[in-house]
Amino acid sequence: MGGSARNPGVLQRDDSPSQSPYQRLSQRMLDISGDRGVLKDVIREGAGELVTPDASVLDITLWGMELGLLSMRRGELARFLFKPTYAYGTLGCPPLIPPNTTVLFEIELLDFLDSAESDKFCALSAEQQGQFPLQKVLKVAATEREFGNYLFRQNRFYDAKTRYKRTAKLLVFLNLSFTYLKLERPAMALRYGEQALIIDRKNAKALFRCGQACLLMTEYQKARDFLVRAQREQPFNHDINNELKKLASYYRDYMDKEREMCHRMFAPGDNGSTIGEN
Repeated sequence: MGGSARNPGVLQRDDSPSQSPYQRLSQRMLDISGDRGVLKDVIREGAGELVTPDASVLDITLWGMELGLLSMRRGELARFLFKPTYAYGTLGCPPLIPPNTTVLFEIELLDFLDSAESDKFCALSAEQQGQFPLQKVLKVAATEREFGNYLFRQNRFYDAKTRYKRTAKLLVFLNLSFTYLKLERPAMALRYGEQALIIDRKNAKALFRCGQACLLMTEYQKARDFLVRAQREQPFNHDINNELKKLASYYRDYMDKEREMCHRMFAPGDNGSTIGEN
């Protein structure tokens, strides 16, 4: 979660009999807690979806602030009033905040990361992870990488390392295309290879895997298209060039068999006639 919160402003202790700044300000604010314990005034509208309950939140210490964040969108700037129950309670936070004090915060939500799906994925066994849809795997990988970058910028290097390691683990799934080739399941290999190309359409390895898969499925034209694109990216790659030679050989054999089949179909029969004659 990226955001900024200005230092709380102390408005009024709740045991004061006169009308407090809190009471005057609260008259034009939105109740988001249901008991007027957390009130909100939007200064600048945000965009996109609301912060999800399972989003990763860093350095949030007040219950009221957590509720406030759940009402915000990316880029939003808002002012919040927190009653003592949702702020520092009966103890306060000496010496700045006395007991039973309503406080004012201004919060700007720069960004947030929904790590619920990522945490769920990383808790699965390797076999269960293998059944996870690729699009979700890629989304989880992106989330882990972004979270790692954020932690790194905050100088939280150990936590960043943990996230980066999880990202590296996820990126291994991009090799699923190769794995399915080894399992002789070229259709699945092609599927994962094409998904990798959505991320990087010029990725030579992904193009190569797709070409291999199509060759195994005897889709020679598609195989050639993928392999030629791969060769364009890496002209001196021996594996790619050898696969193109293999494709040419397979295609010649295929055409020879086609010609032989046609010859048999139209060759003279035992009675001296040919197929198609009256």
